[in-house]
Amino acid sequence: MAVVVPNVNPTTIEDWAASAELTNSFLLNEDHALKAAIKNTEEKGLPFEIAVPAEQGKLLQLLATSIRAKRILEIGTLGGYSAIWLARALPEDGELVTLELNERHAQVARENIAIAGLSSKVKVIVGPATAALVEMQPDPPFDFIFIDADKASNTDYFTHAKRLVRTGGTIIVDNMMLVGLVANMSYSDDNVEGVRALLKALKDDPEVDCTAVGTACYKGFDGFLYAVKK
Repeated sequence: MAVVVPNVNPTTIEDWAASAELTNSFLLNEDHALKAAIKNTEEKGLPFEIAVPAEQGKLLQLLATSIRAKRILEIGTLGGYSAIWLARALPEDGELVTLELNERHAQVARENIAIAGLSSKVKVIVGPATAALVEMQPDPPFDFIFIDADKASNTDYFTHAKRLVRTGGTIIVDNMMLVGLVANMSYSDDNVEGVRALLKALKDDPEVDCTAVGTACYKGFDGFLYAVKK
């Protein structure tokens, strides 16, 4: 049974959004490139609301910076918002490869990455991610991999990620809690079952050391997996 701390006032999505807005106002500088990318994404009709929040984008950048990542792989580009955050962690000769199924999304991502002045560091590959991953034989391997695509394929993506990342490298998987639905065993859909399948595959996996961390923001309650390849 889950442990619940007694006598804690319940919070709401409005509380989470207000808290993020407050801390972001102190910790994140105004970013004209990201604002322009957001505006372009919305004008092109992409579902920008499913992109990572700014504070989590910054977290991705810091995590990649902390391990001095030089080669980053992203699975799931959308409009390129998280790609911009990650590419900013790279040195001048670094590279980010990002995989996107939808050609229109990829085009908008390229526009946004150009707005941010990062086109020289980012390569967008269009097509089914699994097909692209099968073909990859990176030398040297990637230092950091971020998975944020269709959840039904999480286990396949993670299996490839283990092969493609270096020893000591980081793998992050987004959307591990899905507003609590993953833990609600009376509920099922493809996304939830994809997360559950990944958790089952990770149990006693000798190749990685990992944990899952819950997050709360204007999008609700969710979380991410943080894994390090042994």
